[in-house]
Amino acid sequence: MLEIKNLHVKLEDEDKQILKGVDLTVESGKVHAIMGPNGSGKSTLSYVLSGKDGYEVTEGTAALEGEEILEMEAEERAAAGLFLAFQYPVEIPGVGNMTFLRTAVNAQRKARGEEEMTSAEFLKVIRAKAKDLKIDADMLKRPVNVGFSGGEKKRNEILQMAMLEPKMCILDETDSGLDVDAMKLVADGVNALRDAGRSFLVITHYQRLLDHIKPDVVHIMANGRIIKTGGPELALEVETQGYAHLLEEA
Repeated sequence: MLEIKNLHVKLEDEDKQILKGVDLTVESGKVHAIMGPNGSGKSTLSYVLSGKDGYEVTEGTAALEGEEILEMEAEERAAAGLFLAFQYPVEIPGVGNMTFLRTAVNAQRKARGEEEMTSAEFLKVIRAKAKDLKIDADMLKRPVNVGFSGGEKKRNEILQMAMLEPKMCILDETDSGLDVDAMKLVADGVNALRDAGRSFLVITHYQRLLDHIKPDVVHIMANGRIIKTGGPELALEVETQGYAHLLEEA
């Protein structure tokens, strides 16, 4: 689903290298988790894959289902099936949640040469998905994320993911700032979307999220590289022993 080879990335405005040769393969239908200390490059990796400005790729490649994405515009990557759930979702005053979602869904359908959803079709689908995610109908009528709690913002992103049905979902520290109940709701939403044709890259600091979203593979990232890869037990090892011994090994 996603293949990253020898990815080197620096900041555009200063000569600071952040990613220093990332190699990563995410198979179709699998959930991979990336953990690592602050400043290791985890969020940068998610931003570079999704097409955020401010970064320069100096070496390496990234392909989604065999198609190189690093030269694509952000919206082209989205239409190709890439989705990023932000650590801090932004508020968009004056833009209704329903309008935002319908515009996004139909823009992607149009880019893929599919028929756009009618208002009636869209309403039926979004109500069903919102109900599954325990999202109040009132949230759908409000401007995007305006006045939402941290948990509501994150659930709203999972709703966006459910509506857009991407192939490759990147979750950038989705658990940050969430209480246990909100985190469980978000995790349930993610788990409901797991299937053989969809992959996940879950970036997190904490094992607690991985108690709910059970990963197939866990990677440890430090100093701009992936230094160790293993099964779910690797996350438990980090929880009990920290990163110091892994950094020494590396």
